[in-house]
Amino acid sequence: MALFYCPDISTACILPEDESQHATKVLRLQTGDSIVVIDGKGGYYEAEITHPHHKRCEFRIVKATQNFGKRNYRLHIAIAPTKNIERIEWFIEKATEIGIDEITPLLCRFSERKNVKDGRLEKIIVSAAKQSKKAYFPVLKPLTPFDQFIKTAKAENCYIAHCYEQDKKQLSTELKGQKDILVLIGPEGDFSKDEVENAMKAGFVPVTLGDSRLRTETAGVVACTTVQLCV
Repeated sequence: MALFYCPDISTACILPEDESQHATKVLRLQTGDSIVVIDGKGGYYEAEITHPHHKRCEFRIVKATQNFGKRNYRLHIAIAPTKNIERIEWFIEKATEIGIDEITPLLCRFSERKNVKDGRLEKIIVSAAKQSKKAYFPVLKPLTPFDQFIKTAKAENCYIAHCYEQDKKQLSTELKGQKDILVLIGPEGDFSKDEVENAMKAGFVPVTLGDSRLRTETAGVVACTTVQLCV
């Protein structure tokens, strides 16, 4: 059954123009055809098309389910965008498919990328959520300087993953029973030593994600998967 995104379903049962175009011009859906609609906030709706229009495709809700696929934990990953933007786009796609609540791009001392296009990343989130049948979409925050972020970050359990030689916990062994988790992932050149020290002063626990030295986007996916499997 075809799945569509309608963020304003609480006010009108009309698909956005791009979704309407896909429904009527690509899939050629007609009156009475069954569809599934998600709102990105936990709503999952079985519906049928009542007026197939390429700009305003109207539908009727047959069955509504709230909190569809709600996880028993909250995960926020703050990650430095990679020089090759396609790599961070890949992370956002896979993290959305796995399950994540919030993503913050970080601007760090050794960051090679100083800007991101939020609109492009939001589209990737929508596409990945539809592909993986996720009714909850992660919140994408604007690019934030590292020092500013650690001063305002709020989570019960805060971690910073880095590659320096020092005593670090295994993230997988730290997660038992935790429900509100924030993990920092650095740029391709890693966090600076000052950034690691400042994060630790702010209450972040240094962790390792395993024995291998991982690319930024891979580390983000490993962190996301580790949380999913271990909490």
